[in-house]
Amino acid sequence: MNRQVQAVVMFLVGAVLLHAGFTDLYLRYVKAGLRPLLLAAGAVLMVGAPAAVWYEFKGRRRHAQQDRREDAHAHRGQDDGPDRGDEHDHRVDNDHGHREPRISWLLLVPLFALILVAPPALGSYSAMRTGTALQQPYGYAKLPASDPVPISLVDYAGRAVYDHGRSLRNRKVRITGFVALDTKGAPYLVRMALNCCAADAQPVKLALMGDIPPVLRPDAWLQVTGVYTPKQTKDPVNNRPIPYLQVTEAKPVPTPRDPYDESWNR
Repeated sequence: MNRQVQAVVMFLVGAVLLHAGFTDLYLRYVKAGLRPLLLAAGAVLMVGAPAAVWYEFKGRRRHAQQDRREDAHAHRGQDDGPDRGDEHDHRVDNDHGHREPRISWLLLVPLFALILVAPPALGSYSAMRTGTALQQPYGYAKLPASDPVPISLVDYAGRAVYDHGRSLRNRKVRITGFVALDTKGAPYLVRMALNCCAADAQPVKLALMGDIPPVLRPDAWLQVTGVYTPKQTKDPVNNRPIPYLQVTEAKPVPTPRDPYDESWNR
């Protein structure tokens, strides 16, 4: 893989980053707040690629001019000794005798994977094999007066566990998340919370009870309406608390534009 091809690869990677940044594809990899940095990185790569080609072209022209001067000098100085031509031939052989291994072309595989395959967001498989990552919040914002109040799953879980449901009593809430089932078939509503990118995403789980649909498909997205209940369970993975929600209504909804929850680090 020569320098020109490396520059083409760099240009393509920059184009892919810009494409992801200008669409919702980037939300599968990083949180929304990193979009400006992603676009900046893509722009730098796309500008740097032609610059790399230009500098490579200039370098080759300079070397070619130097070779011509050395050839002319060697031709004029043939009577000085027979070794100069041999030295030039040896240098040419060194320049053209070493090639990069063909296996280096495998570097293109991740690029084509990034272009052709949009990975799904982390779902129930990862969630049920990872312990709930619920964190105690620093405070609780006042809930709107109207019911049902839309609230994030992470916010509800924090209020239910660490505030003992004081701000949730006598309130009807509406929460959206994807379905996960444990080994016994018990249903959970889950959101994957992240700090930076999908690689550090961790689940926050909410156990469901009450009027639950009889058939639940893992990874299907639900919008549930219900009321607070003090009932809790323990996550079998890390033994941390998982609050319950008493469901009064549930309906399927499309996958949201941003499948990850970033509310705990705002």
